Amino acid sequence: MIRLIKRPEPSRVMVYLAPVIALVLTLLAGLLLFFLLGVPVGEALYAFFVEPISTRYGLAELGVKAAPLILIGAALSLGFRAQVWNIGAEGQLVAGAITGGAVALWFYEVEAWYVLPLMMLAGIAGGMAWASIPALLKTRFNASEILTSLMLTYIAGLLLSLLVHGALRDPDGFNFPESRLFHAAATLPIVLDGTRLHIGFPIAIMFVATLWILLSRTVLGFELQVMGAAPRAGRFAGFRESSVIWFCLLLGGGAAGLAGLFEVAGPIGQLIPVVSPGYGFTAIIVAFLGRLHPVGVLFAGLVMALSYLGGESAQITMNLPKAVTGVFQGLLLFFLLATDVLILYRFGWGRRSLAATHT
Repeated sequence: MIRLIKRPEPSRVMVYLAPVIALVLTLLAGLLLFFLLGVPVGEALYAFFVEPISTRYGLAELGVKAAPLILIGAALSLGFRAQVWNIGAEGQLVAGAITGGAVALWFYEVEAWYVLPLMMLAGIAGGMAWASIPALLKTRFNASEILTSLMLTYIAGLLLSLLVHGALRDPDGFNFPESRLFHAAATLPIVLDGTRLHIGFPIAIMFVATLWILLSRTVLGFELQVMGAAPRAGRFAGFRESSVIWFCLLLGGGAAGLAGLFEVAGPIGQLIPVVSPGYGFTAIIVAFLGRLHPVGVLFAGLVMALSYLGGESAQITMNLPKAVTGVFQGLLLFFLLATDVLILYRFGWGRRSLAATHT
């Protein structure tokens, strides 16, 4: 008889081993999925996990996909540590794309160095402004930031659709719902010739390094960890819960807004009705897969970026449905949550005695 036995204290080994076990279980589930779909398992695995990164261009595309996931996931990880549950990063990404893209369109015929920095600042400000709504509702009315931030995601998407169908629509675009193509001065510089890898990826890495220093070397980082682990002790020490809520939500909103700007000023090059394949939601998985640590998020972001590339590759080469990407991401989250049980519990074998059962 297999049963779970509570550990005397949480296992530090399982904290880092659980994501690895979850990845292995996801891979095994993928084998079963491909078998049930009736496709050659070996070819499908190669198309999903190996072929996308087998070339220099493929590795660059991995960085393009990973940049927004790392940015948002790293910021969310700090908030989740402090028990601030920002689930609306997708909407904040869209808000940043709108404000940053609006700046690009305002300076449409201006070819100057300051256009792109202004777009970045506008993207950050747009994401922060969108995140300030659930922050205000939480601190003023104790409204759940989970619900408010999530509902605002759909409002942001509808607002973007309204704008590209109206005020920001390309006047020479034959009535298609899209903006003008951004001027060269309003697009991100390429860091690897012959690819689409832009400056957003090194910025994401620097952002991770900054948050790691903040978390491990500053009083603010200590405050975030205390307020998440023991809120009553934090309040007794003089830490203000409202300040933590505002900081975490604005940090997540600003990072998501910048990620949105990177999308429209990078691979897309204009505003369109859909600017994200769901990076804001996937970044939640990235944060937990990375153990809510900025450095872990860096590697988790690369893993999840591979799921996007793998889904596209399998769709082209194996004629698999587009939904296979979402299935893999959902399986990974499911197995990660399941294996996290092993941090507090371990498996035990044997039968309980009759006396122990009655007690």
